[in-house]
Amino acid sequence: MVRVDGTVRRPQTRASPAVHALLRHLQDQGFDGAPRYLGEDEQGREVLSYVEGDVPTAPFPAWAASDEVLVGVVDLLRRYHRAVAGFDPAGRVWGSEVPPAYRGGLVGHNDLSPDNVVLRDGRAVALIDFDLASPGSALWDLALLVRLWVPLRDPDDVPDARSGRALERLRLAADAYGLPAADRARLVQAARESHGWCYGIVRAGAERGQAGYARYWTPRAQEHDQRGRRWLAASEGALERALGTDRTGAGPEGAVRSADGRG
Repeated sequence: MVRVDGTVRRPQTRASPAVHALLRHLQDQGFDGAPRYLGEDEQGREVLSYVEGDVPTAPFPAWAASDEVLVGVVDLLRRYHRAVAGFDPAGRVWGSEVPPAYRGGLVGHNDLSPDNVVLRDGRAVALIDFDLASPGSALWDLALLVRLWVPLRDPDDVPDARSGRALERLRLAADAYGLPAADRARLVQAARESHGWCYGIVRAGAERGQAGYARYWTPRAQEHDQRGRRWLAASEGALERALGTDRTGAGPEGAVRSADGRG
């Protein structure tokens, strides 16, 4: 993948035609939060417009850890969902497969890690890297977003200002999206399932010898995966209470200790 002037050139995959159709649909809908598909170059690479801005990469920068940035990313995702709602995904080959329980007819981005969101002057302006896009749902996309942006993980794995604030940032994200009660009741479980889904993609890619996945899938990354699974399982009730979907009857004080690692 290379930048050439105001474009990005990328090798194509079997899912590229589906992604190109999706990007053309977004452009037709007037959605300005994604790259434009500009065709192929003489080497057969796809040509996309280059989106100016910054993407948060590890270590997570302080400027990207604010609540305002989180709300902006959620708003960008909501706008994407509105724009993509009329797109027909049938008959196309996609780059991933969302669990059946989270397929609602809407093509999700499915890879909402911070380094796939472009920010400019502290404002989320575009989603990039649609390689894992496929039929999914708003709930699944939001679960992926909150797991990585809140983030929903052990506070010891959050070495920045977001540490210890999982409850309030999760609630903030759900409120910013306008998530209905029925989906709030499923959001935490969806986040747990998305954790396993994402790491499953990484593990499978590493086992196939894909260089990027193989470099990432180190013993340290595998420990991070297991620690995340344990924290999500232990904190499920607390996170649900933060969303107002308590199934245990426990009070808010217990929620803070469980999810935020205090006490």
